[in-house]
Amino acid sequence: MLVSYMNKTNDILICILKLILIEFSATLLGMVFANLGFPETNVVVIYLLAVLLTARFTGGYYYGILSAIFSMLAYNYFFTEPYYSLSVNDSSYLITFAIMLLTSVLTSALTTKEILLTKQANERGLENKTLYMLSSKLSDASELDSVLRIATESIGTLLECNIGCIYLGNISDPLHIQFVDGKTIHRLVANGEELSRKYIDLREEYIDEADAYCFPVNGREHLLAIIRIDKKVKLELLNRKKRLLHSIIENVSMAIDRIEISDERNRDHEDMEKERERANLLRAVSHDLRTPLSGIMGTSEMLMSMTDKDDQKQKLYQDIYQDADWLKSLVENILSLTRLQDGKIVIHKEKEAIEEIIASSVTHIERSYPGRNIQVIIPDDFKLVPMDGKLIEQVITNLLDNAVKHTKDVEAIIIEASYENDKLIVKVKDEGEGLEAEDIPNIFKIFYTSKSRSSDVRRGIGLGLTICETVIKAHGGTITCKNNINGKGAEFSFALPLDNEGRNHV
Repeated sequence: MLVSYMNKTNDILICILKLILIEFSATLLGMVFANLGFPETNVVVIYLLAVLLTARFTGGYYYGILSAIFSMLAYNYFFTEPYYSLSVNDSSYLITFAIMLLTSVLTSALTTKEILLTKQANERGLENKTLYMLSSKLSDASELDSVLRIATESIGTLLECNIGCIYLGNISDPLHIQFVDGKTIHRLVANGEELSRKYIDLREEYIDEADAYCFPVNGREHLLAIIRIDKKVKLELLNRKKRLLHSIIENVSMAIDRIEISDERNRDHEDMEKERERANLLRAVSHDLRTPLSGIMGTSEMLMSMTDKDDQKQKLYQDIYQDADWLKSLVENILSLTRLQDGKIVIHKEKEAIEEIIASSVTHIERSYPGRNIQVIIPDDFKLVPMDGKLIEQVITNLLDNAVKHTKDVEAIIIEASYENDKLIVKVKDEGEGLEAEDIPNIFKIFYTSKSRSSDVRRGIGLGLTICETVIKAHGGTITCKNNINGKGAEFSFALPLDNEGRNHV
């Protein structure tokens, strides 16, 4: 503050010296004109020129008015009778003085305004040039580090002080780039979350900290960075350049947003490539496994038919058949998943009887698990429902297979179909171990398996229910799960519209 006051005092003294010098020169030149016999109007013009020069080369309007007053008094003192006195013999001179003073004041005001407009135009031109150069640099920047470096250098050059920029895109490990005395310094900053919380719902233009003015750089969705301006900067300069500073921050915000979007797009592309490679691998492995598994199932089935039921080998052949059938179902689910993800499964809706679909699914399950008894409840009225029969059969088979895996041989499994509010409702209930509360929101997610299942339950890889949800949604329906009201077992149900709704592709 002391330095600022001294600078302001020096500027005032310089302007006063300029005013005195110009007035002295005008008076001296006026005396030369008077001695040469020039008319008094020429002397008046010289003083008008002095007012004009004073307004041009000093601080502006107030010095111009002061010069106008001095000019009038000097003209009265040196060039009107009685000379070297402020008194006036001829009253007409009073009108001359008034006109001279008014003309001088107007001339000073117009000159000052012209200087101000010129200064503002130059500043706007400089701002536009600065923003153009900044935009050009930012558009060429392809990395976040380059954007932050350009931001600190531009603001540091503009305000002639040290600038820091903290990038908060990665809150756990924020990056701090600092522009100090023409050098760029990189370092990491701790407490990124704490820094970010300070600027949530910020109602002020910036935060005034002990050593810096901190301006937020907000993106479209979140806080991107913090610009730290050293408090050594002149506050007057900061206020004068604030509009340009905000424009720079806005340009930096758009550049960071652009790079973040580009990085996110690249990550998504890489994830898609990895997902495609994984799907291709799963598809290749599944195709290779399906043929030998069919052979194993056929051979074990033939051996069971050739062996007496009381023979101990019968149980061994049955276990081989069931394990091979389980692996084959797993392979079919993997193939279905890869086709679903690739959008290669086309839904061919035809009018189907749900009774036939359920019967086919139950037959398949009972063949795989001959010891299980599945109860079927069908509606009294007969209706044809638009659906892709093969896909809905796979859904019901997966739900029944899931129920079998989570129940014991003596526990009941019920599949029930009904019609409610122009919808087909199919429920698969069991008396097994039920669902854990934390599993219900995630149970239809891909590759999700329960962490709390009993150890004797054969583990899957979390594909069957995901396929069920995808197929049902493609038919325009819904699928849900919950525990039974009596607290024992679980219930999975899906609803299909009786009219022809849903997409044609999965």
